[in-house]
Amino acid sequence: MLWTVLLALLVLLLLQTQLSVCLRDLRSGASVSPLHSPPPYSSSTSSASSSSSSSYNATQQRLPGAVIIGVRKGGTRALLEMLNLHPDVEVAKAEVHYFNVEEHFRRGLAWYRAQMPFTLPGQLTVEKTPGYFAAPQVPVRVWDMNPAVRLLLIVRDPAERLVSDYTQVLHNRLTQHKPYQPLDELLLHEGHINHGYKALQRSLYHLHLARWLEVFPREQIHVVDGDALIRDPFPELRKAERFLDLPPRINPSNFYFNTTKGFYCLLSAGHDKCLDESKGRPHAPLSAQALKKLCRYFRKPNKRFFEMVGRSFSWC
Repeated sequence: MLWTVLLALLVLLLLQTQLSVCLRDLRSGASVSPLHSPPPYSSSTSSASSSSSSSYNATQQRLPGAVIIGVRKGGTRALLEMLNLHPDVEVAKAEVHYFNVEEHFRRGLAWYRAQMPFTLPGQLTVEKTPGYFAAPQVPVRVWDMNPAVRLLLIVRDPAERLVSDYTQVLHNRLTQHKPYQPLDELLLHEGHINHGYKALQRSLYHLHLARWLEVFPREQIHVVDGDALIRDPFPELRKAERFLDLPPRINPSNFYFNTTKGFYCLLSAGHDKCLDESKGRPHAPLSAQALKKLCRYFRKPNKRFFEMVGRSFSWC
């Protein structure tokens, strides 16, 4: 009797093992079945359709491999749009402000990834938020997201950047029918430079870069000359391509000078694109005396910045 029970248990164990093997084979066969594999990607598929059918062309939203970190009013939008001419680059269309706005940062990396464009494997995702550069908490947060991320910093004459910064705020205030002090009054206090003026602080590039260099190696930060980008975009774009390890695909023919707007516009696949009317806006007035004091004030900070990046710029 005991032998009969043991034999029956052995038979049941063998049957259970065989059944498990069969089920495993069925699952693995289904996972590689050609009926469920996606069709190859077609270059004619548009970005819009790829975002709605990512399962069919292997696109997905990825964390950025490169971030334009600033500076504000330095030409970040122009740089982003020009990089987007490259077929291997997809860009986040809006400023995300993930690392410098606490409300956004608390939403986590899944939310941040959801703000990115859909890309194919091998394409580079680029995001730009100029507020990142001067925000103290941002460098460590970006490092935690991806220690290998490439960073682009576009700078221009800090005095010009300050006036442009003020001009944008002034325009916004006037649009809202709110008063705003003249630039001379904000910049000078009893005849001396007002160190507390925020637009002035944003132009102290060396202070902000020092925080980034505490976290990232210098070779991971590429400095773009914003003034040169305005004068002749192509050489600066070629340098950016090399920094991002992209094959050279952007050409001089991708740019043409718009005499009406006074700056270069973009050409791609027979279509042209110019930056909106907020770019190239006439600067608010600044007295010659205030400008002279401002340029004198920036001499030492600029020199320190030049030493940090290993190059100099023709700034006042």
